[in-house]
Amino acid sequence: MSGMQPWQGSPPPWDKGTGSWQPLATPQSAMRAAHTDRDRTVDVLKAAYAEGRLSAEEYSQRFDAAHRAQTYGQLSQLVGDLPSGPMAVPFSATAQSVPMTFLPPKPRATNALAVASLTLGVLSLPTMGLLGIPALVTGHVAKSQIRQRGEEGDLMASIGLAIGWVVTAGWVALVLFGVLLAATHS
Repeated sequence: MSGMQPWQGSPPPWDKGTGSWQPLATPQSAMRAAHTDRDRTVDVLKAAYAEGRLSAEEYSQRFDAAHRAQTYGQLSQLVGDLPSGPMAVPFSATAQSVPMTFLPPKPRATNALAVASLTLGVLSLPTMGLLGIPALVTGHVAKSQIRQRGEEGDLMASIGLAIGWVVTAGWVALVLFGVLLAATHS
């Protein structure tokens, strides 16, 4: 590896003495990298190679360097000139402390009506089915909102709907049984 030349363009500093890339100067550049951080970096490199942004030799060099990297700074250098890597920020500007490549995705919001449907469905059991219809209404509206907005809570809405339908069907069956019983005794 020591005989190989680093890639063209704006390469990160290459230390010929150690045979490794020098990390970026950010507050977290010295933070130790985990295996998953290296895997995320390799994923970015694979995408760049597949898109034709890296030659086979560049990909190979960066792949090897990613597996040897010990810190975030070393990893961010490997993807710093790629679109999905961290953005270059002037030294006078405020730099992001951890590159977006290494952050987990933001969690999606839970739909409030899905929570209400589940709550009403569960409470319909001790209230003798009084809350079964509201559980159905909120469950169907929640399902629609979840599809439109991409929110979490589909399972909660489904459970609320299931309980609401069972309780409502129980009441309908009880009323039909009463009508049938009254009709047979007449």
